[in-house]
Amino acid sequence: MGWLSKIFKGSSHKISEGQYDWNERQCEDTVGNEPSSSGAWLEIEDIDHAIALSLSEEDQKRKNIVDNESQLKEDEQFAKALQESLNVESPPRYGNGNVIYQPLSFPSITGFRICAGCNTEIGYGRFLNCMGAVWHPECFRCHACNEPICDYEFSMSGHYPYHKICYKEHYHPKCDVCKHFIPTNAAGLIEYRAHPFWVQKYCPFHEHDGTPRCCSCERMEPRETRYVALDDGRKLCLECLDSAVMDSNECQPLYLDIQEFYESLNMKVEQQVPLLLVERQALNEAMDGEKIGHHHMPETRGLCLSEEQTVSTILRRPKIGAGNRVMNMITEPYKLIRRCEVTAILILYGLPRLLTGSILAHEMMHAWLRLNGYRTLSQDVEEGICQVLAHMWLESQIMSISVNSNGASTSSSSVSVSRSSKQGTRSPFERKLGEFFKHQIESDTSPIYGNGFRAGKHAVLQYGLRRTLDHIRLTGSFPY
Repeated sequence: MGWLSKIFKGSSHKISEGQYDWNERQCEDTVGNEPSSSGAWLEIEDIDHAIALSLSEEDQKRKNIVDNESQLKEDEQFAKALQESLNVESPPRYGNGNVIYQPLSFPSITGFRICAGCNTEIGYGRFLNCMGAVWHPECFRCHACNEPICDYEFSMSGHYPYHKICYKEHYHPKCDVCKHFIPTNAAGLIEYRAHPFWVQKYCPFHEHDGTPRCCSCERMEPRETRYVALDDGRKLCLECLDSAVMDSNECQPLYLDIQEFYESLNMKVEQQVPLLLVERQALNEAMDGEKIGHHHMPETRGLCLSEEQTVSTILRRPKIGAGNRVMNMITEPYKLIRRCEVTAILILYGLPRLLTGSILAHEMMHAWLRLNGYRTLSQDVEEGICQVLAHMWLESQIMSISVNSNGASTSSSSVSVSRSSKQGTRSPFERKLGEFFKHQIESDTSPIYGNGFRAGKHAVLQYGLRRTLDHIRLTGSFPY
């Protein structure tokens, strides 16, 4: 304005600051009431031009000041928001490791930012800062439902965001029994039970609410499934029922199969020992009638008898009636006569073929030991070697199922594959069931059956079955 001040000093025209308008100059081409001379006109035009240039320059300076102040204000806002994002507290954690995140929402500020969702620039408008990136609010979407995440909190799995409800639906474990989400305990952690073999997850309270278990595979009964109720109170799942052996006549082919298995080991049982399938009550009564005491599992499912008794055996396979209950059970008394050291082998009815066979292989070993003069063995040695034979038979059956399923005609097993008349085509579940029964023998923690099996298995692997049996005959113990 210094140059303009100098011009004003040589002029007698007065212009009110702030009221001059260059576009209105034509209306203000005179000063006062007298007409102007040509020199006066030139002076007025020069002054007007100088004033216009000065005002234009002043407006530009004011605009620059406003723009600089606006940019400064935006920079201060962005710096403040960035500082807040760095100071955000660590998010809380659930017991299962799920992290709840809080996306940061920023006001409408400008800058060169690329959305991690659509890879386009985020201009003016609100945006989210989360997962180490910035997003348009509509681009930050749930990995499950693909809908925008508008909630205050969200969950993550890997590098993907989820609505909390979507994360729960996909990753929160559900009970395999009631199909509901497994609840959290008092500490806020997800607590459930799981079968060590089947990995069936269920709510802890199902262990006490009367939920039935299959007497064979031990799986709990799901709410949408009805297990078969046997007449002695046991429950049998439909998969185990598919291969269940239900009467004495039905069990005879399996008995022949196990006799062939023993013969392949050069352990043929010469005597004809009756095999009977019985109910639980008949089995318990026969066990009470034995003079020679033997250690048995909490629930006895097989018995090798040495005394003369009359036993009630199942004559014909029962039918499954209304409510999935066993009906029309027909039994008959069977008098046992002692012709040798063993009078009969009793097996609990209603168990799958592989479980029935493993119990029969176990009891057959008791019979073989008695018929061959092994009389005074400790419980852990006798039960242990019987479990070894049951385990070996299960291994042969599992291998046979695998060979048949793969279409192979030969086997590299050192134990011959048995030829049961019921072999046929086996379901994948039956192989899994065989693996479970084998797992039960291997993981048994009892000092007699469990420790006895592991000691016997170790001896057979190290010295062979025949040398192990010879050592037991001489010393009454396993070789070490």
